[in-house]
Amino acid sequence: MGMMVTARRVEADADEIRYEFGFEDRFDRILMIDPSTLEARVADGDFNAPASAITAKIVRLWRSSGEFPARVLFAS
Repeated sequence: MGMMVTARRVEADADEIRYEFGFEDRFDRILMIDPSTLEARVADGDFNAPASAITAKIVRLWRSSGEFPARVLFAS
């Protein structure tokens, strides 16, 4: 069974990058990434497969472009 997770950046500063994310276009969860360490956490504390997948995609895009993307889609 496939999974499609989308995220949109809602805040970015020197200390934290915040994304709303969820399945398809249901942005019902919050992901926070520390830009200096790339450590990620979620507001609800449940760092599950969708959170891990979208984090990996965001970090991969950041590594290739040097910027945190405004929108991200992960599909499997």
